Amino acid sequence: MNPLPPATIELFPARSVATVPDRLFGSFVEHLGRCVYGGIYEPGHPAADANGHRRDVIDLTRELGVTVVRYPGGNFVSAYRWEDGVGPREKRPRRLDPAWGTVEANQYGTNEFISWCRAAGAEPMMAVNLGTRGVQEALDLVEYCNHPGGSTLSDLRRAHGHAEPHNIRLWCLGNEMDGTWQTGHKTPLEYARLASETARAMRQFDSKLELVLCGSTHSEMPTFLEWDRIGLEHCYEDVDFISLHRYFGRCNGDLRTFFYQAEEMDRQIRAVIATCDHVQAKVRSKKKILLSFDEWNVWDVGFCNPEGYQRWDEAPDQLAEHYSAADALLFASMMHSLLRHCDRVRAACLAQLVNVIAPIRAESGGAAWRQTIFHPFALIARHARSGRVIPQYSSGPTEQIPGINLGQPCAVLDSVAVMNDATGILTLFALNRHASDGLPLNVKIPNHAGWRLLEHTELSASEPLAKNSADHPDEVIPRPARFRIQPDGGNWSTQLPPASWHVLRFQT
Repeated sequence: MNPLPPATIELFPARSVATVPDRLFGSFVEHLGRCVYGGIYEPGHPAADANGHRRDVIDLTRELGVTVVRYPGGNFVSAYRWEDGVGPREKRPRRLDPAWGTVEANQYGTNEFISWCRAAGAEPMMAVNLGTRGVQEALDLVEYCNHPGGSTLSDLRRAHGHAEPHNIRLWCLGNEMDGTWQTGHKTPLEYARLASETARAMRQFDSKLELVLCGSTHSEMPTFLEWDRIGLEHCYEDVDFISLHRYFGRCNGDLRTFFYQAEEMDRQIRAVIATCDHVQAKVRSKKKILLSFDEWNVWDVGFCNPEGYQRWDEAPDQLAEHYSAADALLFASMMHSLLRHCDRVRAACLAQLVNVIAPIRAESGGAAWRQTIFHPFALIARHARSGRVIPQYSSGPTEQIPGINLGQPCAVLDSVAVMNDATGILTLFALNRHASDGLPLNVKIPNHAGWRLLEHTELSASEPLAKNSADHPDEVIPRPARFRIQPDGGNWSTQLPPASWHVLRFQT
């Protein structure tokens, strides 16, 4: 291991970029693979509660720090009839799901999900079907969920055993509607008109609902930004958020460019913010549109079916990604991007929660365990929540990365810092993105009187393809840092090994 030229970070805990929103630590449950059936819901499992929810998965969800969960999709929602998933289970229909080529038994639906959210301590984020359905069906679902009683649909909910309204505040107006793979795919203008009509109708029911406009799926789409502009011009005063999605491929062993992919996530966020602000000026509005990054993860995007899959199987083990140590470091860098932009990214959902491209794996009839990506999410949620992102000035070595065209080399150090005023703890998250060389790091805190280091934790990809499993769930976990940090007045120095992510906590 050869040391690079040193990097320096100067932190300013008295100043703020933005408070960290609780909703930044969201996740996603879709009727896909074994996320619902055999994931959060498995009646008869030794850990199942009276509702069939796996308590071991709920416990891990709480440990992960999840605050909000998007449901029921995803691609699944664009052909979903919510009425199929309520009422007596024995009367619920079995449907074909065209999105994922499976049979949906509808043994799990809206009321079960809300009960799970209450048990997991998470806020529900509900998506409405704007693929094969529209305004009336969205209004019906809002009435069923949120009206106290005295109407046909609210009384139906009460008859289904839920006397109190669910009071869902956050709603998504469809999913990835610019994608040609989406059931009911729309042109930009078709979607913008439908979203505007739906949003206005939902606001007539309750003006305080928070609505998420479906943005362009990702920055490689031919519709990117133009779709967003058209949607915002039609819906600007009717919505609060616009959605973004992003996935990066899993590590194949080549680390040279792997960790730098999150630079593209930063660029996508900046581009969408610019588009929002352009439309704000054009329509002469006083409000800012916020961003909901409601799908993100490390995933080799594609239709990933298990061996032996047959079309129209019921709950096959689809998208069962097995994450490595290197995947976890890119994942951490993506979380850095969300934190850096949390003045505008005020909600985000890791896709997904369990079994499907997920931080939690749940074996049918067996144990639940933490994938490698579980750990950076849990540490950042634990130490950044209730804090505020603070400014930092950094310098250090750079690399010119093939395929990442930012007009300048990329910094080897990727970092973000959060100050928690209630505890007096400043937390620095830092990633050495160099695949083979150690990075000397100097940390400076001006007006340093009274600051001391509490702990220094490291997550490493010294064996990049190492993975956790049911038999070896702790193969890749955060550990005390290998190199001690040396204090010198208001400066601290240490070395970050190649391909390693660090959490340094200081207290005054």
